[in-house]
Amino acid sequence: MIEDKERWNKRHVEKPMRHNIEPILEKYIDEAHQGKALDIACGVGRNTHFLVKKGFVVDAVDLSDYALSQVKEDPNIHKIEVDLDSYNLEKNKYDLIVNINYLNRRLFPQIKEALTTGGVVVFETFIVAHGDFNQPKNQEFLLRCNELLHAFIGLEIIYYEERSDTNLRGEKTRVASLVARKN
Repeated sequence: MIEDKERWNKRHVEKPMRHNIEPILEKYIDEAHQGKALDIACGVGRNTHFLVKKGFVVDAVDLSDYALSQVKEDPNIHKIEVDLDSYNLEKNKYDLIVNINYLNRRLFPQIKEALTTGGVVVFETFIVAHGDFNQPKNQEFLLRCNELLHAFIGLEIIYYEERSDTNLRGEKTRVASLVARKN
């Protein structure tokens, strides 16, 4: 965990990301009822800050203490510094769960269980790509074709797509995007 934390702290300092709100979140935010939100691997809080502006109370979770130090101090933001490899989500707690550019398959069933009835998940991360794409080197951090869709079977799928995109550092990549509701 300490090595991971140091690596992420260094990455946030040396290769800062643009602070744009994730387009999928901006487009589908109105699918969720205002209430309690979880921003998984929130980084410096770009999506967390957007959620607060939209009226959510947000649990902003990340391993990097440096990244969390960049998240605004706000009574509607609860910063949680934790290793997501061992952290467990509380059942039936969130009206919205956001998971952007992070993959931990162990959390798939927990995300479904952590949603309240009517709760929405907005999930977007990298998929295996061939050719001239920038992607994580470790295949463990890449989704396979349709894997994200299959992981959330049982939820009402509002939107799903796999596509080429440009990441927050301006690099060409491939992503899978999903918006789904727990009924």
